[in-house]
Amino acid sequence: MAAARSTRRTFLVTAGATAAALSAYAQGPRSWTAQWIFVPHVPVGDFGVYHFRHSIELARLPARFIVHTSGDNRYQLYVNGRRVVWGPARGDLEHWRYETVDLAPYLAVGRNVLAAVVWNFAAEAPLAQITAQPAFLLQGDSQAERVADTGPAWKALHNRSYSAIPVTYAMAGGYYAAGPGEKVDGGRYPWGWQDPGHDDSAWAAAIAVAEAAGFDAQGTGRWMLVPRPIPLMEEKPDRLRAVRRSLGPALPAAFPAAPAAFVIPANTTAVYLLDQGHLTAGYPELVVSGGRGASILLRYTEALREPDGQAKGNRNDIEGKVFVGIHDQFLADGAAGRLFRPLWWRTWRYMELAIETANEPLTIEDLRSTSIGYPVERRARLEADDAGLARIQETGWRTARLCAHETYMDCPYYEQLQYVGDTRIQALVSLYNSGDARLMHNAIDQINDSRISSGATMSRYPTRLPQYIPSFSLWWIGMLHDYWWYVDDAAFVRQMLAGVREVLSFFEARQKPDGSLGPLPWWRFVDWADGWKDGNPPEEEDGSSAPFDFLHIMALGWAADLETFAPLAADYRARAAKIAAAAERLYWDPGRRLYADTPRRAAWSQQTNALAVLAGIAPARIAADLVVRVLEDAKLTQCSLYFRHYLYTALNKVGEGDRYLAQLADWYTMIDKYGLTTFSEILDRPGAPTRSDCHAWSASPNYELFHTVLGIDSAAPHFSRVLVRPFLGPLQRVSGSVPHPKGAIEATLERSGAGLKAVVTLPPGVPGDFVWKGARQPLRPGRNAVSV
Repeated sequence: MAAARSTRRTFLVTAGATAAALSAYAQGPRSWTAQWIFVPHVPVGDFGVYHFRHSIELARLPARFIVHTSGDNRYQLYVNGRRVVWGPARGDLEHWRYETVDLAPYLAVGRNVLAAVVWNFAAEAPLAQITAQPAFLLQGDSQAERVADTGPAWKALHNRSYSAIPVTYAMAGGYYAAGPGEKVDGGRYPWGWQDPGHDDSAWAAAIAVAEAAGFDAQGTGRWMLVPRPIPLMEEKPDRLRAVRRSLGPALPAAFPAAPAAFVIPANTTAVYLLDQGHLTAGYPELVVSGGRGASILLRYTEALREPDGQAKGNRNDIEGKVFVGIHDQFLADGAAGRLFRPLWWRTWRYMELAIETANEPLTIEDLRSTSIGYPVERRARLEADDAGLARIQETGWRTARLCAHETYMDCPYYEQLQYVGDTRIQALVSLYNSGDARLMHNAIDQINDSRISSGATMSRYPTRLPQYIPSFSLWWIGMLHDYWWYVDDAAFVRQMLAGVREVLSFFEARQKPDGSLGPLPWWRFVDWADGWKDGNPPEEEDGSSAPFDFLHIMALGWAADLETFAPLAADYRARAAKIAAAAERLYWDPGRRLYADTPRRAAWSQQTNALAVLAGIAPARIAADLVVRVLEDAKLTQCSLYFRHYLYTALNKVGEGDRYLAQLADWYTMIDKYGLTTFSEILDRPGAPTRSDCHAWSASPNYELFHTVLGIDSAAPHFSRVLVRPFLGPLQRVSGSVPHPKGAIEATLERSGAGLKAVVTLPPGVPGDFVWKGARQPLRPGRNAVSV
């Protein structure tokens, strides 16, 4: 097992040093000597916030001062009053992440204070947060740095100013799993706890609760430590844009777009609706002075709602609408320059600032924010003679970014959970737009870690509430196949093969004699389709259901491609062929020339027929006609925004990609009719608005515009060969680029009468092919001029 972990990627927190300078410390300590510490006489299962401090003396400034640090549930580390790092990157107890940091840029000659805050949200924690108990850990890398190790020399304090604000379904306006609001009593807060000059003489000595241990240790600890595999989150200063509604004293004209202090008189109620202008995720930061006894609420929502509390309408419109959302609360202690910043980040387009003063006036010095997210650069480019495509790309990219943090997330407001179905599409968007595969690698690894003894993976991970969706185990194999196809990392793919085999063994145990699947356990979700209760497609009593059989065939094909053991690959292909033969008999209706959802042939869907094409069930001679008819048949169960990705991938596969751009009407509707600045979970409909205004599975156009319209794809494992097969639809000209492991793939395409002129540039050492209306021309590395 230890060897299996050797290919886990690591990422070092540079904190002023370069990653190269820290590369020698990538695998962490050779042995762990520090202790996990906590506060004495505090129940470990209760909600709580805890502080730790330790002083070290330095006779001279070190060239480097490397430490490895972590916490449970979460932590922030300060050095001499400056926040240096926060984490840990999310994982589970068997793969508990730690950060590696060079503290040298923050140190001084003489006394230096290391300080940390750790919190335990207990039962109210985000569902994605796994925990053993609250604790903090820090270890110096070498003997010289061990003076910083956590143990009894550290001091500890229970911060009793915090309490949780549980989030109800009504408060959130839908199912919610992303953690509580926070209430902070400024009169009880230990202000300046992180600063060198803070008086900690009354703090208790920390207690050791466990020895630190790495994943490979002989005696493993409660937290099996592994290096952080991804970079720190990006943090940028940001501000709200406008005041949309006010009740109370007039605000300065510059506020909130710029700092501008204002006063709320004593015994006054004031409520201000502030608009960010677009959806964002980050840490709000409120600075106040005076106003002892005042209560300040910060409330957050993606959109205002009609008075019924449900319908949202155009997100830009506020007239007559009500605020439904979660909130934090700060109670002012009357001192100057008090900063409230929640421990966990929030998501909002609209923020409501609600103030009730007591017998003293309150000065709002500022309300700003720090936006956060996975640090990634948008390297893809697409320009065309349809200006609307730029709006689609901008909105899709914002959607994808807001759903990418320490893991991919289904949505940033409601759940913050890494679901496999969502993540496969998110990863493709990431690869095509940025070329950054690290978060995809992390996701594949974590879902593999969730697998149980039966062979199935969880539907989402990490999470402390197990949930299983059989189809998502199959999509996980698809995600690994995508990684193999686009990323040059064969060692990692080989590492995952044991998991692939186990997943397929789970389904093999549930096959009927003809190869088709029998009843599957748990949640049989495939798509949020109208008429499919809870997303479950129709099913016969014996378990027969075309979407699962077709997806099973696809997964067997992916696994056969990945498999390094040839007899097993041949077995997978034979199993897929057997299922395909049964599927043709069970689901094909020659009269309707469609595949039915079940053998009873009483239900029909776009989903089933799209999967039939992608699985290769539909013969090539009928596949194109089938997809076109399915696309235009409104009587079929329709694909949701999520499953449109697979419908449009089928459109591309059969050579009908010229129809793709005409399918974007619903994405324009989200922007133009509903004022969305990100793409939603489902389409708003009368009486049934979407819950989430930001769901990255709906950002699939940011993949399809490059994959289908510009036509760029991999043609061999690890992107070692390129295929350029564009479908311009009504466009006359399109140009763009897609990142590649060895550089960039660039293409400029322009219609010339009935033909096409193209200039395609491939990275060094990477050949390819150009295909237009069935005509194929080879491409060499470098610049290629093509005329078809």
